[in-house]
Amino acid sequence: MDPKAGAVARHEMRTLARQLAEGRIAPEALARDESRKFPREEMRLLGACGLLGLVASENAGGAGADRADFAAVAREIAKACGSAALVYVTHTIVLKAVELTAHEATKAEWLPRLLTGESLGGFAVHEASSGSDSAAIATSARREDDSYLVNGSKFLVTSGGEADLYLVLARTGTANGPQGMTALLVEKGTAGLSFGRAEDKMGLRSTSSRELFFENCRVPARNRLGDEGGGTQVIGRAAVGWGFFGAAGVSVGIAQSAVDIAVKHAKERTISGQPIGAHQAVRSLIAEMILGAEAANALLLACAARADSAAESAVANAFKAKLFASEVAVDIANKAIQVLGGHGYCREYVVERLFRDARGLMLHFKTSELLRQDIAKAALGL
Repeated sequence: MDPKAGAVARHEMRTLARQLAEGRIAPEALARDESRKFPREEMRLLGACGLLGLVASENAGGAGADRADFAAVAREIAKACGSAALVYVTHTIVLKAVELTAHEATKAEWLPRLLTGESLGGFAVHEASSGSDSAAIATSARREDDSYLVNGSKFLVTSGGEADLYLVLARTGTANGPQGMTALLVEKGTAGLSFGRAEDKMGLRSTSSRELFFENCRVPARNRLGDEGGGTQVIGRAAVGWGFFGAAGVSVGIAQSAVDIAVKHAKERTISGQPIGAHQAVRSLIAEMILGAEAANALLLACAARADSAAESAVANAFKAKLFASEVAVDIANKAIQVLGGHGYCREYVVERLFRDARGLMLHFKTSELLRQDIAKAALGL
C-alpha cells in the first residue's frame, strides 16, 4: 500500500471508530452498565464496519493495521464505553492468535466469522488459584488420538458465555512453570464445557465475566494453536504482543473522557456567579489530568511504534504501555470526580463509571505488581 494512502486509511478508521462510539455505543453505555447487558449488537456493528478485523493482515481479509492504529480505535471506543472496548480487545486477541498460529483449515473456518462479528472470541487463561500468573495454571489437556480431553476451570473470562470461540491455555506436560502448556480453541457448545454465573463486578459490568468449567471436554487436535507445549508463545504473540496495546488504549480512552468531562464541567458549573474553573485548585487538578492523559497516550504510541519496528521488543513495550496507562487512568478519573464534586459521585455524570472501569484495568490481563516485575526483569536480563 502506498504510504500516503495508508495514512489516509488509518485516519479514516480512527474517524469511523470515533463516529460509531459517539453515535451508537455511548448513548446506551449507562443502561448497559446498570443492567450488565452484553454489547453484542455493538460488536456486530464494529464487525460490519470492518473494525473487528482491523489488525488482521490484508491477505487474511483484514485492514493490516499496526499496534498504534489498534490502540487508537480501542481508545475511541473506550471514550464511549469501557466494557465495549474491553470486549473488542479480547476478541482481537483471539482473532490475531487464530491468524498467526492456527492450522490452515481452522483459519479458513473461523477467521471470516471473527472478522465480521458473526462469531466473537473469548480469552480464557487465568484461574482462581493462579490469578494473573499464567505459569501457575492447573487446567489440563490430555492427548487422546486426534483430540484433547480438557479438565479444569477458568476464572473471570471476559465475554464468558457470550463468545462463540475461546482461546484456552491448558497444561499438556508435567513440567512446572510455562513449559508444557498448550493453547487450544474451544467452541461454545462443545460437550463438557459449561459456564458459571456472570459476576456482578464493580466496573466493566457489561463484559459478562464468567467462570468456565471443563469436564472431559473433547477438543479436536486441529484446534490447537501453534505447537504442543508452545502455548505461552501463542499468548505472548497475540495477548501481550497485541492485546496489551489495546488494553492500554482502553485506559487512555477512559482517561481522556474523564479530562473532557472535567473541563466541560469546570467551564459550565458556576458557584457564587463564577465558573469553578476560575479557582486555582480546580485549574491545578485539570492541568495534572491533561498532562497525565497526554503522557499516557504518548508513551503508548512510542511503545507501539517500537514494537511494530522490532517484533522482539513487543512484549517489553506492551508491559510498559499497559502499566502506565492503567494507573494514570485511575488517577485521572479520581481527579475528575473531585472536580465535579458531589455530582461526580452520581451515576448520571459518568465519571464515577469511568473510575470503576479504570480500576478494573489495573487487574485485567496482568496486575500492576506483576507488570512491574516483568519490566524490571527485562531491563536486568533476568
